[in-house]
Amino acid sequence: MPFGDLDAALANARKLLEERAYPAALAQAQEIRKQFPQEGRAAFIGAVAKNRLGKHKGALKDLRRLAKGASEATPGVAPILHELGLALRANGELAQATSAFQRAVKANPKMAAAWQALGELLAERGNDEAADAAFRQQMAASGQHPGLRQAVRLVAEGKLGMAEGILRDYLHRWPTDVNAIRLLADIALQLEAFDDAVALLRRCVELAPDYTQARNNYANALSKTGNFEAALREIEALERLEPQSLSHPVLAASVLVNVGAYEQAIARYERVLKRAPRHARLQMSYGHALKTLGRQAESIAAYRSAVEAEPNLGEAWWNLANMKTLRFDERDIAAMRRLAAREDLAPRDEFHLGFALGKALEDAGDADGAFAAYARGNAIKRAQSGYEADETSAMTQALAASCNRQRFAARKGWGNAAPDPIFIVGLPRSGSTLLEQILASHSQVDGTMELPYIPQIVRRLAGRKDPSGQSKYPGALWDLTAEQCRALGQEFLDAARVQRGDAPFFIDKLPNNFAHVGLIHLMLPNARIIDARRHPMATCFSCFKQLFAAGQEFTYGLEDIGRYYRDYAALMAHWDAVLPGRVLRVDYERVIDDLEAEVRRLLEYCGLPFESGCLAFHRNSRPVRTASSEQVRQPIYRAAMAQWRRFEAHLELLRQALGELAEN
Repeated sequence: MPFGDLDAALANARKLLEERAYPAALAQAQEIRKQFPQEGRAAFIGAVAKNRLGKHKGALKDLRRLAKGASEATPGVAPILHELGLALRANGELAQATSAFQRAVKANPKMAAAWQALGELLAERGNDEAADAAFRQQMAASGQHPGLRQAVRLVAEGKLGMAEGILRDYLHRWPTDVNAIRLLADIALQLEAFDDAVALLRRCVELAPDYTQARNNYANALSKTGNFEAALREIEALERLEPQSLSHPVLAASVLVNVGAYEQAIARYERVLKRAPRHARLQMSYGHALKTLGRQAESIAAYRSAVEAEPNLGEAWWNLANMKTLRFDERDIAAMRRLAAREDLAPRDEFHLGFALGKALEDAGDADGAFAAYARGNAIKRAQSGYEADETSAMTQALAASCNRQRFAARKGWGNAAPDPIFIVGLPRSGSTLLEQILASHSQVDGTMELPYIPQIVRRLAGRKDPSGQSKYPGALWDLTAEQCRALGQEFLDAARVQRGDAPFFIDKLPNNFAHVGLIHLMLPNARIIDARRHPMATCFSCFKQLFAAGQEFTYGLEDIGRYYRDYAALMAHWDAVLPGRVLRVDYERVIDDLEAEVRRLLEYCGLPFESGCLAFHRNSRPVRTASSEQVRQPIYRAAMAQWRRFEAHLELLRQALGELAEN
């Protein structure tokens, strides 16, 4: 091929790529390289064609050679790094793929396709915050209007109100800009206005059916509102549009977990893991599902695979530690110590590792070393959480002031009369999972999970989450009519249908519902409400040791936990005063001391006949998602009752925060 024809041949190869004639483009690139072996442009075209044809290993070889020695300042390197990231991702090398995409956007911050690929990969790896930031950068890179770029910047700075105003003004003039609609939906999700987000993303998908990231967000938003069947339908559409994507089947698996279809979720995870066995976060999600079903050995193997794939991933170590019956060996502890000593460890990895190392050292009998590790993990997590104890106290006081006996008496007989729900409330780590397991071992009771529906109703009654405004809750309770209370009760029952079975009663074990006993009473006056209690010092320190998957932001400081417990105890005393006999208190220590007597008392309150199976709760193989999933599959044991006393020398701040409750 003469040199004069090289440019024409390259132009033809590019044209074939644009027309998606990948075999022909690859053939043309290979023909060029026969005569010009060092021709990098032809090598790149051939690598792109191989990637599109699924020949990722061959593409990797060419792309690694092209990227070797190049820096972000090398002209034209961004497309090479972007394509390298795509090949690495398809080959299951996710950490390296993330690095390649990050280098690509550093080389060319205006490369929208690389920002999008980075966002998708970060979302697959469970780093939602960084993924959202990447998607916003993708919008800014692809948008031409300065208002849109300004809105992206404001969202990144946390100035959501200002960004929302700009976007609504922009969409008034350009109502079909799907990037702007999606960014507005992102704001709605951050403000927990999930219904608004669903409506916006539905509009997005209607305008651009092939906008897969918007459809993925739509499915996720539908899931957050409890519309799981619709979410799965959207994911099916996504899988038809992008059959090679990992994020869509992973999202489907998470939705299936939310509806309690664990076996189906596990099957999904296993299919994806065949394609990406070194996907550490996917291995962790797989391990969670296995753990929920009591398949402990397989769960541990999945978590170990995550550690092997990404040894620096603190969350993988924490997942092993959170298998309460697992004991780390000396090699594990040494590996965690080496990792903890690194100065370049990301904060997320650092706090996960703090909790994991704390558990390992506690099991090894080193209480001082364990507390230091727990304290380190908690300090980092608390700095990120932004929790304000004063806000919790103010809300508790507002509930007590608003929810008085006279108001409840005036609304006697309101709500939905169905007796189906049994609510277990309190603090996490208070023995609530044990009570749930006991009740769920009864033939007439379905155990479900910590259901999200009461908080969703509260958010709707409170209005949009706005840091500068006042919540309408609990005052909004007294604007409800009798019919609205009945409808809210029915809404809860309908939403919970997907999680429950055929038994006449079912359990909602979300502990934070203790704040909403008044709402529950108005909408479901015949529901049972059980307050799970445990020694305050034991409960609070157990919370301090536990890294929660989501929520429970009050648990990352000893003083915060103590204050929260005081607010909780005061509010429960208020409910007892204004709704006498409405709530049954069950003490963990009494259950341990006299299981049968407490079980009979519990069943009598629920209006259930005694069944001996409730005493053999540990034989129940039902799925359990909480941190106590392994303990409740064992017979009653007393070993954990006084564990906190080994750390008593470090808990003076907690004792002071609890005050007179510390030994109550």
